[in-house]
Amino acid sequence: MAADLSPIDKAKFVAARRAVDYVQSGMKVGLGTGSTAAWMVRCLGEMVREEGLKIVGVPTSARTADLARQVGIEVVSLDEAKWLDVTIDGADEFDGEANLIKGGGGALLLEKIVATASDQMIVIADAAKEVLTLGAFPLPVEVIPFGWQTTKALLEETIESLDVLGHQTTLRMTGDRPFITDEGNYIVDLHLQRIGDARQMALVLNQIPGVVENGLFIDICDVVVVGHGDGRVTVRDVTAGTQEEETMEFVESDNLFRDMGD
Repeated sequence: MAADLSPIDKAKFVAARRAVDYVQSGMKVGLGTGSTAAWMVRCLGEMVREEGLKIVGVPTSARTADLARQVGIEVVSLDEAKWLDVTIDGADEFDGEANLIKGGGGALLLEKIVATASDQMIVIADAAKEVLTLGAFPLPVEVIPFGWQTTKALLEETIESLDVLGHQTTLRMTGDRPFITDEGNYIVDLHLQRIGDARQMALVLNQIPGVVENGLFIDICDVVVVGHGDGRVTVRDVTAGTQEEETMEFVESDNLFRDMGD
C-alpha cells in the first residue's frame, strides 16, 4: 500500500503519479527505464485498465517492454510510432537547467533516441537526484565491443583535457563479465566527480571512434517533476520558466500496488 512505502519510494511514486497527468488518450508515449520509470509505467497501466486510457507505448528497454505488456499497455516500436507525443523517464542526476545524466540502468542509447523523437520529454525523479553541478554520478558511455580497450584509452586521454575533477574510467561489469546493453554494446563509466562544461563534454565524447552515445542529456528535457518523501511534488516547466508545488493524495485502493515484483 502507498502508506507503507519508504520515503524514497514515496517520492518516486508521487513524481510518477503526477507526470502521467500529461498523458491523454490517443497519445504515443515513450516509456523510460529504471525504478522511477517503473512506477510511471504501472500508473499508466492502471489508467488503461481502470479509466479506459487509450495509448501506445514505445519502451526504452526490454524490461520496460515486459512491464508495459504486463500492466496492459500496447507496445510498439519507434519505427511503427514514427514520432511521439511525450516521453516520461527518470534521471540519475539533473541540474538547475534540466540537463541530465542518464544511463545508470544501461539504456541510455534508446532513452536518448526516444526522448529526442518526442514533442515533449518529462523527467521524473526524487529530490536527491538534483545537483548543483553534474558529475557525482558516474557518466555512462556506450561503446561497441570491438576495440573497447582502445576506445576506453581514448576516453581517458580526452577527459584529461576537460574541466573535470576525476579521471577514473571503469568497464561496467555483471559479475565477472562485461555488462551488455540491449543493443549488444558495452558501457564505460567515467568517474568525473564534477563536470565543468557538460555541453562541451557531450559533444567531444561522441567524436571518439567506438563511442556510440554518452549519458549526458543536454537541452532535451522540457519538464522536471520532482517527488519528495512527504508526498509533495515540484513541477518545473523549463520551457515556460515556471515552478509549482503541490501535495499528492494517496489512494489506498490503488491496484498498482499489487504484484510489485521488483
